[in-house]
Amino acid sequence: MKPDRASLLFNAIVPAPFGALGIRTADDKVCELVYLPPSFAEKSADSALAGQAAQQVARYLQDPDAVFDLPLLDVGTEFQRKVWQHIHAIPRGAVRTYGHVARVIGSAPRAVGQACGANRFPLVIPCHRVTATGGLGGFANQDDENGFHLSVKRWLLRHEGATASPWQQQSIFP
Repeated sequence: MKPDRASLLFNAIVPAPFGALGIRTADDKVCELVYLPPSFAEKSADSALAGQAAQQVARYLQDPDAVFDLPLLDVGTEFQRKVWQHIHAIPRGAVRTYGHVARVIGSAPRAVGQACGANRFPLVIPCHRVTATGGLGGFANQDDENGFHLSVKRWLLRHEGATASPWQQQSIFP
């Protein structure tokens, strides 16, 4: 699918240092935020809600302390929502491991990783703040160390001021 045709899937596309963010809305809810490669062009919002979401995404890309206040579609299983609620509370600049989150909520690291991969609202629910014990881990259901999604995760963590995980005693960047 050509990026210009693919952009029809989004109600707005916000340019980002790593590419772009696509915003999908329906009725009065944000349905999804999607990391997009640089081949996607900016797209003006086609509704007031898409415009509000685009403004908040752009504000975050300038200021990692920006706060999101968007009506999100109620999605996910009870377990996924539990994981997302915990991740939402991780402060900017901090990271936690999948194992740490799993211990706190009484689950397994792999299940936490799968819930992170199912997150439709990155940035709002900052799954990029969750890493593997031995390094960066995956992101958006991708684990190619040099791939687009992990480069987005690295950018987001740098943007927020994360440098190393104290329990890892190593940098999370190559």
